[in-house]
Amino acid sequence: MGECHREISRWMEAFGAQVRVDAAGNFRGFYPGEQSSSPRLILGSHLDTVPNAGAYDGTLGVVLAIALLEALQGRELPFGIEVVGFSDEEGVRFGVPFIGSRAMVGRLDNELLDHQDAQGISVRRAIQEFGLNPEEISGACLEADSLGYIEFHIEQGPVLEELGHPLGVVETIAGQSRVEFTFVGRANHAGTTPMNLRYDAMAAAAEWIVEVERAAKAVPEAVGTVGNIDAKPGATNVIAGMVRLTLDVRHRFDETRTEIVSELIRKAEKISERRGLTLRHTVLLCQQAVPMDGFLINEIDLAIRKAGCVPHRMISGAGHDAMILAERVPAAMVFLRTPGGISHDPAESVIGEDVEQAIECGLHLLDQLAVSPVFQKRKDRA
Repeated sequence: MGECHREISRWMEAFGAQVRVDAAGNFRGFYPGEQSSSPRLILGSHLDTVPNAGAYDGTLGVVLAIALLEALQGRELPFGIEVVGFSDEEGVRFGVPFIGSRAMVGRLDNELLDHQDAQGISVRRAIQEFGLNPEEISGACLEADSLGYIEFHIEQGPVLEELGHPLGVVETIAGQSRVEFTFVGRANHAGTTPMNLRYDAMAAAAEWIVEVERAAKAVPEAVGTVGNIDAKPGATNVIAGMVRLTLDVRHRFDETRTEIVSELIRKAEKISERRGLTLRHTVLLCQQAVPMDGFLINEIDLAIRKAGCVPHRMISGAGHDAMILAERVPAAMVFLRTPGGISHDPAESVIGEDVEQAIECGLHLLDQLAVSPVFQKRKDRA
């Protein structure tokens, strides 16, 4: 990540941007506006990714934002532009996503800083080992003159490809719940313990995973996933005494999502009780659905049309930093078509012409905002 920051810094410094890395590990590059007192518009996405990842999730949005600034060729706007490359959006290392964007809205507190990874290293210590000072986290907060946030991102799904549209505009980011479940039974010899005398945590977990699939399929537009499972002691000839799993549930309506999660907690408790096991569960994330800003959605619609595309409004099933920043500033997202709908995999790809149209859309959008009376009023409020 340090090498990534240094490379991006070289790109941005070449056209006069001021660069820094804040105490939460977010890359920040600022391209000034017409006046020293000009407010700022934030563009960006995340720079971290998942194991066995593709090349475009998150990173494309940062590179595309920089490409937009380069395309301005030194032209100044009535607002400055801050490019942000967020740290730890995915939550792979610490099990909690959006660490960088949480810091920017003032929600990276001591509890989260003390959260540990699988090796027992806390977020606080990881920040220190990266050469940053966790005591300066407050300095990562959004500047008071921030007008809004716009994020370009691959769709990570098949909808735009199915419709034949290069670009889409996000209306709402679906809410999501992440919960860790631990089934605790009793480890014992696999060959000498009769089936009726077992307290098999793995069997309980397997039964519950089927319930997750059944519950999600029963609700339109819902998705439910058990993405990680860890069995102990993990030997071929030993009954699993403990199994830890993760649950991910998403839906556009928060009430529906929470009902699904509550049902699955009850199912896990009943399975554990019937099998003589104990159950622990911990909520890792409960993120509400987040609507994007209506004014920016309309402006993006227009910019997409000017770029020669038919806009399509859609729901994002994936979480994004935009949903965190929307707590503090108007936020919006532009999706790029994802061939095959493949993401979080090395086969993830984009179409070059789509990226060109996204840059054209972005330039139209910047020009629209620069002359918009509505946006001017937002500047006055900032």
